[in-house]
Amino acid sequence: MKLSVIIPAYNEAATVAEVIRRVLATGEAGEIVVVDDGSADGTPEVLAGLQVRHGPVVRVLHHVQNRGKGAAIRTGLAAATGDLVLVQDADLEYEPAEYPALLAPFSDPVAQVVYGSRNLRHNPRSNFAFYWGGRFLSWVANRLYGSRISDEATGYKVVRTSLLRELNLQSEGFEFCAEITAKLLRRGVRICEVPISYRPRSRAEGKKIRWHDGIVAVWTLVRYRLCRARPGAGK
Repeated sequence: MKLSVIIPAYNEAATVAEVIRRVLATGEAGEIVVVDDGSADGTPEVLAGLQVRHGPVVRVLHHVQNRGKGAAIRTGLAAATGDLVLVQDADLEYEPAEYPALLAPFSDPVAQVVYGSRNLRHNPRSNFAFYWGGRFLSWVANRLYGSRISDEATGYKVVRTSLLRELNLQSEGFEFCAEITAKLLRRGVRICEVPISYRPRSRAEGKKIRWHDGIVAVWTLVRYRLCRARPGAGK
């Protein structure tokens, strides 16, 4: 199966080249689709050089202005040509060397979705609020949908491309994680989890998610649990 790695990038000039180098080093990516989400630093210039260097394997798309992580992922998804889509953040919190573990469950044709869980292995914590906020989101998802996932908000999500497109994702921001989880669980799709390593960065290092994003994520989980599915709405 061909793997499409989608990398949403906003002001990540300091790390995006190293992330792409590590993704390429895995030998797993059939293509890397990087979406520059209106960066105002040197990210576009870094990506232009990488696209020239790595040819058709690395494709770069651009948003004229910053629209959010969810919007960038949707742009990447529309361009992806692989059988599987893996979302890779452009910072260095998640390690591409974990790809073999993330992809292993797909040897079973029944597998549709794999989440890399930061909570199935001992990992550093960025801060009290961020860690427990993530655990709370998992608890909310499990209570609403009867699931047993340990890391709803993980940045490592791998989904069969056809299924991901059927979900008709609408999110613009960080609530992407909550929307995809809600729509998958509403469909009764089993989410397989594998343990991953995690190196959280601080706000000073460029971490962008904020406390209000957690509130939006909770509301997104609740909203999709309560709303009725409409034709073409991806349930």
